[in-house]
Amino acid sequence: MAAKERFRILGFAGSLRKDSYNKALLRAALELLPEGVEMDTFDLEGIPPFNQDLEGNPPQKVTDFKKKIRSADALLVATPEYNYSIPGVLKNAIDWASRPYGDNAFQEKTVAFMGASVGMLGTARAQYHLRQCCVFLQMHPVIDPEVMVPFVSDKVDSQGRLTDEKTKEKIKELIESLIIWTKRLKVK
Repeated sequence: MAAKERFRILGFAGSLRKDSYNKALLRAALELLPEGVEMDTFDLEGIPPFNQDLEGNPPQKVTDFKKKIRSADALLVATPEYNYSIPGVLKNAIDWASRPYGDNAFQEKTVAFMGASVGMLGTARAQYHLRQCCVFLQMHPVIDPEVMVPFVSDKVDSQGRLTDEKTKEKIKELIESLIIWTKRLKVK
């Protein structure tokens, strides 16, 4: 990466809900980017259920998603947790973007996870499942800090803005770690 190039992050949330707390985390991340870093977000709304019959000629929304992944230096994923696991919409998007075999848009990408929930564990189980997916996808997940936001309804205002300063600081640290690890891996 040339010194004058901007570092590009692609952020996306594993939620389709308009007022998603995890989309609020992504909006907060946009405000916390260091100088020289830009972040584009991608909404998973409209990606159809994965159909292997179509993987050789995917829908345009999938093609757009894969293109955005490939043009980013790193990824930032905000995920809710449903039934102790990854939301179906996120798993579906991962399946599309990693297929067909040999055309995995995620390969060698550095990724950071964060997540918010109204419960006490703040998406811990979903994030650990995502880390398992990274093994097969040949991705490089950032391991520290972990940003698992519990009781998020007390930390986001009625306008969908993150108000908790400690959470903002953790998101900022996560972004910094994502940048550092991505640059280290690119040197190798």
